[in-house]
Amino acid sequence: MGEMKSGTLIIGGGVLLLVLLGLYMLQGKGTFLIAGYNTMPKEEKAKYDGPAMARFIGKLLIALAFSMLFWLAGALLEKSWMFYIGVALFLGFTGAALIYMNTGGRFLKQPSGDGHEKNK
Repeated sequence: MGEMKSGTLIIGGGVLLLVLLGLYMLQGKGTFLIAGYNTMPKEEKAKYDGPAMARFIGKLLIALAFSMLFWLAGALLEKSWMFYIGVALFLGFTGAALIYMNTGGRFLKQPSGDGHEKNK
């Protein structure tokens, strides 16, 4: 019983941490936490919409926390199928986010529209 209790505390702490970080990033803050983006030179960072990227990561963290609630419920209710649903959701959200973020240049800043293209 003690082992299950410590496991649920760890999972619960993880859920709480993801929710808090997600809420922080939903405000468009926390780009320094995004791996890859925070190590780019300033010239490269200028090409990307950091706050939009942070908001997306915030939504992802909230979704991952939701999937981890299935882990927690599965541990508390001793239902392994709930854990497996949580893992499937976690992997699904992660895979979908990776595909979304790395296709279509979604987080590249748009041209300023200063009219140079129209005058030519």
